[in-house]
Amino acid sequence: MGKRTIEVASTGEALLELLADRGVDYIFGNAGTDFPSIIEGLSKAAAGQSRAPIPITVPHENLAVSMAHGAYLATGRAQAVMLHVNVGTANAVCGLLNAAREAIPMLVAAGRTPIMEDDVLGSRSVFIHWGQEMFDQAGMVREMVKWDYELRRADQIEAVVDRALTVAMSAPRGPVYLTMPREVLADGAGALAYDSPSRRAAATAAAPNTEAVGRAAAWLAESENPLIVTGSFGRNPADVPALAALAEAYAVPVVGYRARYLFLPSYHPMHLGHDPGPLLSAADTIVALDCDVPWIPKLHDVNPDAKVVHIGDDPLFTGYPMRSFRADLAIAGDARATLEALSAALEERTHDRAKSIAARRKWIAAMRAEQDAAKKAAQSATPDGDRATIGYVAACLNKAIGSGDTVVTETAFPVGLLDRTELGTYYGTSPAGGLGWGLGAALGLKLGRPDRRVIAVVGDGSYMFGNPTPAHFVSAANDLPFLTVILNNAMWGAVRRATLSIYPDGAAAVSNRAPLTYLEPAPDYEKIVEASGGYGEKVERASDLPAALERALHAVGVEGRQAVLNVLTAYSDADAKRDAKR
Repeated sequence: MGKRTIEVASTGEALLELLADRGVDYIFGNAGTDFPSIIEGLSKAAAGQSRAPIPITVPHENLAVSMAHGAYLATGRAQAVMLHVNVGTANAVCGLLNAAREAIPMLVAAGRTPIMEDDVLGSRSVFIHWGQEMFDQAGMVREMVKWDYELRRADQIEAVVDRALTVAMSAPRGPVYLTMPREVLADGAGALAYDSPSRRAAATAAAPNTEAVGRAAAWLAESENPLIVTGSFGRNPADVPALAALAEAYAVPVVGYRARYLFLPSYHPMHLGHDPGPLLSAADTIVALDCDVPWIPKLHDVNPDAKVVHIGDDPLFTGYPMRSFRADLAIAGDARATLEALSAALEERTHDRAKSIAARRKWIAAMRAEQDAAKKAAQSATPDGDRATIGYVAACLNKAIGSGDTVVTETAFPVGLLDRTELGTYYGTSPAGGLGWGLGAALGLKLGRPDRRVIAVVGDGSYMFGNPTPAHFVSAANDLPFLTVILNNAMWGAVRRATLSIYPDGAAAVSNRAPLTYLEPAPDYEKIVEASGGYGEKVERASDLPAALERALHAVGVEGRQAVLNVLTAYSDADAKRDAKR
C-alpha cells in the first residue's frame, strides 16, 4: 500500500491515470466536443508523459459497448467506454441493455454539456452545447445500470472512479454510468495524490446459506429424476469444473436453455443438450442455475410436484419487473461456491443411494447416446437443395474450426451441433435481445485474446444492427481479424416465428411476403468488408460452403485479414412454426 503523487493538467488526465492504475485495459470511445481534456490526456499518454488505458476509436456507441462486453468476457476485467453526452448515450442504450441482463461490468462515462455558459475553462463554446443539455441525462439509462453519478469536483475523482469500479465488479456485476461536465474535466490542474493500489475493494462473492444448501442437497439426494437447467452459467470458465464434478458424481443431467456460455464441455456425459422440454415433465427436483428463464410456461409441461431451486447471485432476478417461476428454495450466492457446497452436502446424504444413482446414470447414458447419434447424423448431412440450412451451416462450421477457436452467435443457431470442448470458447447473445451485439463482442473477445481465432455467426438483420462499416473499420485499424458468417434468409426470422406462434393459420401464414418481416432486396453484405481491406464472399449454393469456409479462415488466420461469408440460407414456414414451439 502506498501513495502516488503526479502532476496532471486536468481532471480528464487524472481520470485516465486512475483508470490505468485500477487495471482498466481499454477505453472504447466515439469522441465529441466534450472530449478535449480526455483527448489531451490520451495524447500525453501516447507521448509517454502519463498513463492511460489503450484508446480504441469506435465510430458507433452500440459497437463500443459491445466491444467492452466482449473484452470483459475475454479478460475478466471491467473496461471503460466514453460516450458523447446525451446523443452518444442514446446510441449506447441497446448495448447497455445487453450488458445489464448478462451482468457484464463496465464503466460507461459520458460527457455532459458544460454547465457554465461563459467565463471558465471548458464552458460553452459550440452551438450544440445548448441543445444537447438535459435535465436528467442519466435518466436515459438509470434502469439499466447499477449506479450513476455526475462528477462535480476535480478533487473527488479518485473516490468517484473507485466507487464506480467497485460497484460494477460487485456481484451481481453490471454496468455503471458516470457523467462529466466539460468544465469539470478541464479543471483540476496540479498535484494528484492517490492510493496505489486502491484502498477500496469490490465486494467478495456471497457464500451460500448453509441451511439452504442442506435443504437443496436433501431434495437432490432423494430425487429419482433431478435436473439442472442453466442459461448464464459458464460466464466465468473457472466455474464449470464445479458443475461438471457434481453432475457426474451424482448423475444429474444438465441442460443449457438458450445458453449464453459453454456450461459443460459437449462431451460431458451429463450434458443433455439445449432443450429442457423432454425432461421437465418427469423431473422431481429442478435446479435453475444462473438461469433467468428455465422454461416457458406456455410451451413446457413441468411436473407440478417438482421441487424447484434457484441458485445465483440474484436467484430471483430482481431486476426483472415480472418473473414468477416457482421457487421452493432460492439460494443467493456465488454459483461455484454453492455447487461446491452442494457437492459436499450430497456426499453426506447419498451413501444409501448408489443403486438409484447408477440406474439414473444408465438412462442418462441411453438418452445421451440417442442425442449423439442424432447429432452425428446431422453433422454428416449433405446439402438438401441449393440453399444451406442453418443446421448444415453449423455442421460445416464444426468441421472447419478448432477446439480453441471462439464462436460468437447472434442468431437462432443450433449450437448443439458444435463440438465445443475447451471452456470459454462459446458466447451467445444476451436475453435482452438487443441486436448488434455479435460483431462488437467478437472484436472485444479478439482484442482480449489476440491469440484466439474468433468466428461470429449472425443473422442478416443482426449484421446490419451491428454497425458493420464501423465494425470492419475497427477490425482493420486495430489488427483484429475475425470471421463473420452471415445467415442470410432475407427476413426477420424471429418476427416470423412470433407471428406464426399466435396466428399459425392467419393471413401472414399464407402471405408470400408478410409486411415488415422481409429484408429484400438483400444487399451484397460481403462487399462491405472489402471497403476495409477484408475478404468477402457470397455463398449461394450449400455445396460451396465448405470450400468458402476454408478460404475465409485462410484469410483470417494466414493473411491476417477479416472476412465475411454471406451465406444464403433457407428458412421455411414449417421451420418457423417448429421453432416457435421451442
